[in-house]
Amino acid sequence: MYTIGFAGCEVGANMPDFKIPWDELSEDALMGVIEEFVTREGTEYGDSEVSLEMKCQQVRQQLRDGEVFITFDEELQTCSISPAS
Repeated sequence: MYTIGFAGCEVGANMPDFKIPWDELSEDALMGVIEEFVTREGTEYGDSEVSLEMKCQQVRQQLRDGEVFITFDEELQTCSISPAS
């Protein structure tokens, strides 16, 4: 399973990020955020190859399960997906 994680990054209380309800996004917008996230340089997938479709399905399930959430950084005008815990 693809696990959301960030090398050297933390979600902190002083960050100006806004939580975006994933289930209020259009399907195209949601898939755009997910695909952009899973294809970022520096993400780790382990030793085995995982298809883009599978990575996106796993992140979508993590959103449904409340394990991760979508944030929007107003200053940078970017979205990201962050671990809930």
